[in-house]
Amino acid sequence: MIYFDNSASTFIKPKQVISAVNDSLTLYTANPGRSGHNASIKSALMVEKARENIAKHFGLNIIQNVIFTQNCTTALNMAIFGYTKKGCHIIATENEHNSVLRPLENLKKDGVIEYDIAYQHNPTGITLNDILPYVKNNTSMIICNHISNVNGAKAEIDEIGKFCKSKNILFMLDCAQSCGHEKINMEEQNINLLAFAGHKGFYAPQAIGCLLINTDKEISPILHGGTGTNSLELFQPSSLPERLESGTLSSPLIAGLNAGLNFVESHFEEIKYKLDDLSTYLNFELNKLDFKIYTQPENSSGVIAFNIDDFDSSEIATILNERYGICVRGGYHCAPLKHKALKTLDQGAVRVSLSYFNTFSEIQHLLYALKNIKNKILKQTKCK
Repeated sequence: MIYFDNSASTFIKPKQVISAVNDSLTLYTANPGRSGHNASIKSALMVEKARENIAKHFGLNIIQNVIFTQNCTTALNMAIFGYTKKGCHIIATENEHNSVLRPLENLKKDGVIEYDIAYQHNPTGITLNDILPYVKNNTSMIICNHISNVNGAKAEIDEIGKFCKSKNILFMLDCAQSCGHEKINMEEQNINLLAFAGHKGFYAPQAIGCLLINTDKEISPILHGGTGTNSLELFQPSSLPERLESGTLSSPLIAGLNAGLNFVESHFEEIKYKLDDLSTYLNFELNKLDFKIYTQPENSSGVIAFNIDDFDSSEIATILNERYGICVRGGYHCAPLKHKALKTLDQGAVRVSLSYFNTFSEIQHLLYALKNIKNKILKQTKCK
């Protein structure tokens, strides 16, 4: 099997991640920080070390503002609902995932907010100029997908962050597709809220994510429950991370995320350059095949989208899987506005998403399969 669906979830995990998860099932099985005995304290110290490492990686000065969540979707929802006030206005972009669009639409339907979508005019990604026409006096938040999970378009976050700071607007970044190979510093880039999934660029197990908070503005919790602190009170604690971390944390998944983060930091430049090389090579070779390519050559972050003539993308993905043992993703990738912008609502797009563990040889196998599909299989389909 050749696996090219790493934007959905990385398949190959570093041995350090596997060892950390396995070891945690004997070393960190006590509920972290919920009791005063040694086993609980040991688990809590591991969790806090992971929190510290994540904060350092993203340039966040307050360690306790690293909030562990189930996934990136939970982190995005937590921030959107937690900072939304009635009557406010929010700006998102065409590149957003449904984990942003659906909460916004829900809030709009309930009469809580209004929101606008900024469409990109620069082929490589969203810029500040795309966003400026939609800014209003009551704009409270700008949400930006750093790298599109559909075609790898990359937002120019530095200028957007500077603008948000100058206008006292919260700037939230969805890093699901950029963490692990893009340098991100929340303080330097004026990012107030950052959400990521551990099981993608950090090669962690599934079902662990984070919300990082870099603002003094108070957030309202969307979950209420046990936190291990202030247990006699019926109100959620006001301090972070307890305010947002109700219920038992998953020590094994946090241990895996920490190990994945350490792996990435040890190989960061190598990962970044390899993704760039693999992406550039694949994009160049796909263009030779006269496919419809939706990823710009400059967007070399491991996400390449294309179609073959007018054939349904899911059909191409199925043929690759069943006949060649190659895993890619067809369809709409939970990003309807991006497909509207790309004019692919009728067929979706074939997405190849790479990881550090992919090879040039695997890409050559993919190219061989795509040539066969175009020249033989699809021709036979057309003749019928």
